[in-house]
Amino acid sequence: MQTYLLSQQFDTGSLAENSTACPANATICEGTSCVLPEDNFNETLSIILSTVLTIMLALVMFSMGCNVEVKKFWGHIKKPWGIFVGFLCQFGIMPLTAFLLSLVFNVLPIQAVVVLIMGCCPGGTASNVIAYWVDGDMDLSISMTTCSTLFAMGMMPLCLFVYTKIWTDSNAIVLPYDSIGISLVALIIPVSFGIYVNHRWPSKAKIILKIGSIVGAILIVLIAVVGGILYKGSWTISPKLWIIGTIFPAAGYSLGFFLARVAGLSWHRCRTVSLETGMQNTQLCSTIVQLSFTPEQLELMFTFPLIYSIFQLLFALLILGGYRVYRRHRVKTKTDVEKTEEKEDSKSTSSHAKINGGFVSNEIK
Repeated sequence: MQTYLLSQQFDTGSLAENSTACPANATICEGTSCVLPEDNFNETLSIILSTVLTIMLALVMFSMGCNVEVKKFWGHIKKPWGIFVGFLCQFGIMPLTAFLLSLVFNVLPIQAVVVLIMGCCPGGTASNVIAYWVDGDMDLSISMTTCSTLFAMGMMPLCLFVYTKIWTDSNAIVLPYDSIGISLVALIIPVSFGIYVNHRWPSKAKIILKIGSIVGAILIVLIAVVGGILYKGSWTISPKLWIIGTIFPAAGYSLGFFLARVAGLSWHRCRTVSLETGMQNTQLCSTIVQLSFTPEQLELMFTFPLIYSIFQLLFALLILGGYRVYRRHRVKTKTDVEKTEEKEDSKSTSSHAKINGGFVSNEIK
């Protein structure tokens, strides 16, 4: 019933604006709206891959937990300034940015709603892996991801109610609280085991962390590739959504970093907040979209979560590459400075010895 109500709120004429001609294998073709036949192979493959990826993701989060220290983690909970800044970025900046982008590009109402759903989603677990590679604060990263997923239970309905009024009734959007709960459990349990291993066996935790970080990086790319293969039939969407999908994650990273810096957080925590802000839970967005829209409507915007995930990954890799170059240059510069200081010290010691007629060691000569 909710899907039917939602479909009635969008003008059928506007639906045709960005759609293309129906494929030859369409089962229903009415004007420019078409429905493709169900692909059982894709459905089976999707279930298998989802199961495998979920297990792999749990193992990756277990390894990320191996880098979390109980005292530091608890410190962020007791003094949650960093978490609060992340909260403002996640449920303040991102929904507002989605709203403004939808207005500026004047997209269809149904497309504006999916952009807003993406902006209201909590942070994704991929941010924890990237945060590790850019030497971020892992304790803050894990606590932010956990808290944003928990807060999403109340903040997502509130944000959607505030921002979607001009396009649709927020009650027509189905929020899968069970999926949010599963995401929370799938995050907390592996991380808790990882924290315990790090507390009991620190040396083994470091080995697990190295392996997990590599597997996590591969997993992030794999998820993007698998999504592109499974939903290759939905790639023909409005160019405006491609542009928004490119700008949106970049704006999230930039604004998150800026706000964190204004709030007085250290550089490594600014990088952490930036990643937590820009990297959204795109899987949750896809689930909400599938539950809330009809097949005809999905043709117009279903691929947007995947577009966002691809560009959020590309920008994250650019951030990682830039940070690695900066770090290498900084270490090299620091080493050169230290060598210069050592030479200057050696020269001053030698000249001091000559002036005072003191002993000069062979090392200085």
